[in-house]
Amino acid sequence: MAPTPNANAATKWADGLRGIASLLVVTAHISRSLAPCILSPAMSESLPPLILQLPIIRCLFMGRPSVAVFALLSGYVNALKPIKQTRAGHIEDALTGVAKSAFRRTGRFIIPAMIATTLSWLVCQFGGYGLAKEVESAWIRDTSPMPSGSFAAALRDLFNNLITTWTDGGNEYDRIQWTLCYLLRGSMLVYLTLVATAYVRPRYRMLIYTTLYLYYWKMGDAVVGINIYAGMLLAELTFDSDLQTHVSNHPTLYSVLSSLGILLGTFIISYPEEHPEWARWSNGLMEFGHYIFPAGSEYSRYYPALGAEILVFGIMFNSTAKRILSSSPLCWIGKMSFAVYLLHAPLIRTLLTWLLYGASAQPRSAGKDDHGNALPPDWIPLTSRWLLFVTLPLFYYLLYRIAQLWVMYIDPFCGRATNWIEEKLFRDDTRMEKPLLLA
Repeated sequence: MAPTPNANAATKWADGLRGIASLLVVTAHISRSLAPCILSPAMSESLPPLILQLPIIRCLFMGRPSVAVFALLSGYVNALKPIKQTRAGHIEDALTGVAKSAFRRTGRFIIPAMIATTLSWLVCQFGGYGLAKEVESAWIRDTSPMPSGSFAAALRDLFNNLITTWTDGGNEYDRIQWTLCYLLRGSMLVYLTLVATAYVRPRYRMLIYTTLYLYYWKMGDAVVGINIYAGMLLAELTFDSDLQTHVSNHPTLYSVLSSLGILLGTFIISYPEEHPEWARWSNGLMEFGHYIFPAGSEYSRYYPALGAEILVFGIMFNSTAKRILSSSPLCWIGKMSFAVYLLHAPLIRTLLTWLLYGASAQPRSAGKDDHGNALPPDWIPLTSRWLLFVTLPLFYYLLYRIAQLWVMYIDPFCGRATNWIEEKLFRDDTRMEKPLLLA
């Protein structure tokens, strides 16, 4: 019989994968800002693709697969310990842990996001996004808010955005926080399902997860629903002794199959957000999607989710991949993942924008044409494309240094705040857990 994996070993590779996913989110948003053509599989229907637009390579510049990975790992990590407890017959302990985890996760999701939003709000009110509103990058312009008209209006705007972040995902001061609302809902979905199935036998619990996966597939929830239950199914398989024994007895078979799964998942993830008909490979995926996805669904959401699931399942059964993801550098990046996610967009609109456009900043021309119509503004151009080779490495370095400070000071504060509220509301004292990583 294969040994039962301990919780730390079962999640260490997930920390590394989460770190890579958060890094790719940053890369994706920088790509949207400076090279939006990468969203398509070719430069046009009649032109060949750039190297960066080719399948698999383009995964380095795509953000949607990362969101799917976050949701999948949320289902996996949050379900891992309760599933292990229920399989061992410690059902009451599992239910107690789920109740406390649901409370803690809410606080450790919301409080850091509120701090990040408030900081971005302050930058906005003091004109920190002024240059970003005038540069040629459409993504930077569109995600940069304007200062409020008055102090009272500024306070009202802050309050409204702190609320709408968790109601409909809207946040003018940091639009990438739209995912947090869905990831928090997904976490609650995990806890609800764990409570409802605590007394169910493992094999039937896996059947329930599969049924719920298909339900959300049919509903069209490719952002959270299907990924959450794929993660929970993965957690259940982690402790399935029959499967683990079969894997141990046939290492070569599972090494080959998992490697093929990683390759296939990476290829599927490559499905472009725009103009899939411009390349033969993506057009083939689009045609195939007509048969497997719900009518009217967004294929550029489903394919990254499906590819991420195949990829993660492949990693799960590939010892080499797990060993690489469990390395110290990747685990360190994983520790920074939530801070990086919260901080990168405001820093793109300020630090990176100032570095790339500040030297060429000039007043925009204003005027009218011969017919009296207002002329479009002259957006500030990039100072130099060669500057990217120096600026981007510097930006990533500063981003992770700032994220490290966040983890050192802000995360412990959020943990203490959550723990204080917990001690006031709960009937027994609980030990504060480690800071939240974007699971």
